Amino acid sequence: WLLQRGTAVVMALMLPVLIWRIGAALPLDFSGWKNLFAPQWMRIMTWLFTAALAMHAWIGMHDILMDYVRPLGLRLALYLIVIVTLAACVTTMAAVLWGAR
Repeated sequence: WLLQRGTAVVMALMLPVLIWRIGAALPLDFSGWKNLFAPQWMRIMTWLFTAALAMHAWIGMHDILMDYVRPLGLRLALYLIVIVTLAACVTTMAAVLWGAR
């Protein structure tokens, strides 16, 4: 519960900066998006936002599955699917932010 509130605070603090930065740049093409994420601090901030969002989503999904999915095997399988999906999202974001040069 506390971790979910913490990730919500992190996202709430980062979101205005991300919106301001994207709104100020108004990237319309690939080079605009590339220039937007050129500074290292922007990449790190975006990745941290993504990681916080994934943790926030995991806590919520964990609670939902724990409350509403009673068969243990099914619940564990769904946990695994959620974990793999969220890990793939965070890893893909890192690959996109640091891979496209």
